[in-house]
Amino acid sequence: MRIIGGYLKGKKISFIKTLSTRPLRDFVKESLFNIIHHSNFFKVNIKNSVILDLYSGIGSFGIECLSREAKSVTFVEKNSQALEILRENLKKLSLEKKVFLYPYEIKKFLSKINSKQKFDIIFVDPPFAKNEFKEEIELIKKLKIFKKDHLIIIHRESEQEELNKLINVKLTKEYGRSKIIFGTLS
Repeated sequence: MRIIGGYLKGKKISFIKTLSTRPLRDFVKESLFNIIHHSNFFKVNIKNSVILDLYSGIGSFGIECLSREAKSVTFVEKNSQALEILRENLKKLSLEKKVFLYPYEIKKFLSKINSKQKFDIIFVDPPFAKNEFKEEIELIKKLKIFKKDHLIIIHRESEQEELNKLINVKLTKEYGRSKIIFGTLS
């Protein structure tokens, strides 16, 4: 697996593939970043953005954002195997100064966050079998930890339910077994 854009383009990142983690495939990641960069639906730019990467895994989304000059990324991941590889990737790429890393469950992280903290982009990539993420998004909405012009991106299994009642869906793209949902919160 490698970084596909930005100043770290071509650098390899380590990954694991278990039943509880599944890194974004390169072509999905490339499409996702092309949509963010070129879409008229969103008023966010990755450059200088503050990113929240929930269910970070090995950090492929957040690291890609840093390569594209995001200001900072907050990674939240509880899986110890994934955390170890995420830390290795950040160290290998000298990105430690631009990140905040929380080895927590999402709800625990949200219970500790300063409500003055605001994010430009929130990326949510829970295991496909997990549905607690809906409660976590409701909590994010309640805490209002997003900027006025923001973007939420959710990676789900293509067969799973629509999320129109949870977020303001602007665009959904399907990639085989998975789909990426782009939207905003209100």
